[in-house]
Amino acid sequence: MFALNQVSHIEEPWLQFKNLLVRQLAFCVCSPNILSHIPSEMVLKHAFQFHDDAVWRSHFQNYHSRLLYLDQHPQELENFLQQLKSTRLGLRFEMLVWFWLLDQDYHPYQLLGHSIQKIAGPKTLGELDFLLLNTETQAIEHWEVALKYYLAELDCSLPYWYGLNRSDTLLRKLNHFSQKQFQFEDALEHNIEQRFAVLKGQLYLSVGSTVSTLPNWVNKQRRLGCWGSDIPPQSAQFYRLQRLEWICPEQHISSDTAQWWSNGLYLQKDQNNFYMYRNPPLLSQAIHRQFYENCLFL
Repeated sequence: MFALNQVSHIEEPWLQFKNLLVRQLAFCVCSPNILSHIPSEMVLKHAFQFHDDAVWRSHFQNYHSRLLYLDQHPQELENFLQQLKSTRLGLRFEMLVWFWLLDQDYHPYQLLGHSIQKIAGPKTLGELDFLLLNTETQAIEHWEVALKYYLAELDCSLPYWYGLNRSDTLLRKLNHFSQKQFQFEDALEHNIEQRFAVLKGQLYLSVGSTVSTLPNWVNKQRRLGCWGSDIPPQSAQFYRLQRLEWICPEQHISSDTAQWWSNGLYLQKDQNNFYMYRNPPLLSQAIHRQFYENCLFL
């Protein structure tokens, strides 16, 4: 069931830290994007790109000493995250990226603005997550950041990756980047020269899928999870992750062995294998409804 995840070359340096917040910060800084490149079948209205994996490895190396310090003295990070009143993981991810970008001694970016609203008269056109000056290239960069969890259904082609909310699909998110979020030519009186999507999180294959079925744009440097509607045979080896652990699990097991299963993310002890359990009746209803809706447009 989980053989496809047991890949020795995957690096997960965020797991070396003890404090949960620091583990999450390290994940946000150094984990690769879940996509290695933009799928070739996409037609982009406004072009953007993903950072190479080597860029994130370099950021981690530059930030490592700071992370070690925060692991022993996390109060500054704790105080910063107290500004966040929402429990949404995507907003938490953005806050952690923001914390890192404010640590200007450890990366080549000068933060010019965060959450920049673009307004035309009474109408809000959109908002930019981050506007940066890359001091190495002198380019003005626009970053949009997102933390996403997508499950492959039917096959692994681009239209069939669904979020936990079925209106949230990978294809829809990529189109939103291109059509809406990266539409702006300038911000804060700076001409935008490069546009980057920071798209992190995890992808899940249905039980029985194999690595050979993966599209080439899936980043194989990120650990893949499995998803299904059956309790695995090794159920005693799993425990349910708390919501905040979806970014990065605690160093130690945070809950009892799973006894009563419900929709959620589970982790196999000592194996670091992730299993997204989906309730069978709800899942089948959603798939049948989606199939019916698709038939209406054939």
